[in-house]
Amino acid sequence: MTNIIAFFPGQGAQQVGMLADIAAAFPQVQNTFAEASDALGFDLWAMVLNGPDADLNQTFNTQPALLAASTALWRILVAEAPALQVAAAAGHSLGEYSALVAADSIDFADAIRLVRRRGELMEAAVPGGLGGMAAVLGLDNEQIAQVCADAASAGVAEPANFNAPGQIVIAGEKVAIDKAIELAKAAGAKRALPLAVSGPFHSSLMKPAAESFREDLLAVKWRAPAFPVYHNAGNAPATLETVTGRLEAQLYSPVDWSGAVEAVRPLADQGVEIGPGKVVSGLNKRIDKTLPVASTGDLAGLKATIDLIQGVSA
Repeated sequence: MTNIIAFFPGQGAQQVGMLADIAAAFPQVQNTFAEASDALGFDLWAMVLNGPDADLNQTFNTQPALLAASTALWRILVAEAPALQVAAAAGHSLGEYSALVAADSIDFADAIRLVRRRGELMEAAVPGGLGGMAAVLGLDNEQIAQVCADAASAGVAEPANFNAPGQIVIAGEKVAIDKAIELAKAAGAKRALPLAVSGPFHSSLMKPAAESFREDLLAVKWRAPAFPVYHNAGNAPATLETVTGRLEAQLYSPVDWSGAVEAVRPLADQGVEIGPGKVVSGLNKRIDKTLPVASTGDLAGLKATIDLIQGVSA
């Protein structure tokens, strides 16, 4: 058995054409997207293959597309690498749902409908143009807290993603985020720039969306995860008792990705990013250089990861 830590990416990992090369080699990709399309009532795979970008990047489309992509890759790994043993898993925001599907805590079709609903609520929570997010590079957590406190005179500004040391995302009301960008630069940030997102995700402005989402979470059948899946909210393993409450809180709480990686790090010495792109791998290098993370987002990376898990020498 090969013990790994499974990491699942969130929004931002998507791109038109993702997994096309893998779909040509493994039927699990189109089969998984066919299940997702049946659950949603439209052809999700056609959107992923053909776009346009504007459609795929709408939050309520991005989330099911990434969940389906990660689930397809997970199914390939399970089929092709029987030595696979997951010591722990963590997913970045939306990726937490991918991890819970992989751990058989929720049926895939239920999760697809759930994240579609999640995306709709997130997008509708704050009127367009009034909320925003910004990435700040080069300041520590305390400096970010001070920047947000100083920007609060203009409105809500809060830490939203602790992605890696010196790489933090803030969210809130657009006017306050614009002010925070100026303050961050004055405080010595290497970069501070607005992100092209439709709302202030993982901020207190998402609480109305979370309250509405509670009913959807409670309407789904949950099971205890087959392996430890670490919540974004609190960085502790999910249980049947915590899962719905923590997923609700996740909508308006910061994603402490640095804390997640630190929490799971002692459990294995090999990570695998299960999803398109290499966003998580890049963040993890900044958090803990001693943990190698293999990627699966293209055919060459997927095959190399299967060989790695199976103990096949290059």
